[in-house]
Amino acid sequence: MTEQHAEPADASGEPHPAYPAEAAPTAAPAAVTPADAADAARLVSFGLQPKLLPARDAEYAGLLRRHREDPAFARLADAVATGLGLVVLEVSSRAGMAVTAGEDSVFAVRMGDYARRASSDTADRFLHGLAHLAVAAMAFPRPEDLADDAYIGRITVNGVDAFVRQACHRLEERAAEQGANTDPATDAPGLESGWRVYARRSSTGATKDARRLAGSTTGIIGKAVAFLADSGFLQRTGDDAGGTYRTTARYQLQVRDMAGGAAMAELLELGVVPVTDGSATLLPPPDTDGLELAADAGLPFHS
Repeated sequence: MTEQHAEPADASGEPHPAYPAEAAPTAAPAAVTPADAADAARLVSFGLQPKLLPARDAEYAGLLRRHREDPAFARLADAVATGLGLVVLEVSSRAGMAVTAGEDSVFAVRMGDYARRASSDTADRFLHGLAHLAVAAMAFPRPEDLADDAYIGRITVNGVDAFVRQACHRLEERAAEQGANTDPATDAPGLESGWRVYARRSSTGATKDARRLAGSTTGIIGKAVAFLADSGFLQRTGDDAGGTYRTTARYQLQVRDMAGGAAMAELLELGVVPVTDGSATLLPPPDTDGLELAADAGLPFHS
């Protein structure tokens, strides 16, 4: 006969439960499975394809939805990105999984590396950097443009060139007013020390077959915007004015990240702004209420 063990009873004769209520074991959190890790890495890999849009890929859209609805999966995907040296800027159906590479990431594309591939000339490397700065400033000239997720900036190659040349003119006037119309000291602000390099360079320098020279300012801007388009930051929309482009959600996020930079702030403070015809001006466009704009133009100074 097997021996029976009765549960202990309290004074009232009622048996005690095997565990007090406060000591009852809790369910362990669900373990991360290899399939979860694979899905998280897959989402990050989608984020590294800047031209891929969630609206055009059902798997990408599904993983974004899981990231939004499953906090544990979101933490896992963010951790995978961090481990790869990536910074997650935004995860949304608008931008996808928008990531940017940290300085030590194997995915980092440094401006210096880009400029060295573009040209071996030191002055040209400076102009390539200035072109990227000017594109960002012209695409989002006002803080509210950067803050508005629905805002779409539009630029042209010739418009960016005019924008920078107007900035050079403003800097030349400033130097003359200050009696400093000689080459500035090495500790002068970046734009102040570089405007002469741009102003002296030919705008087109077209070849015999009407192709613009790579070393001309429009040639440098054209290479900069082509690089941004290949990286998923701009979309080419036409060939007018040297090439027309519109911004993407990813580019807006990138420019937000760099907007506090001293060089960009200095450029915007010059008061050179883009206007609706794709050129640049030192003053806001006159009589803005009377202008007729194409639907959804998304251009500066107009909703």
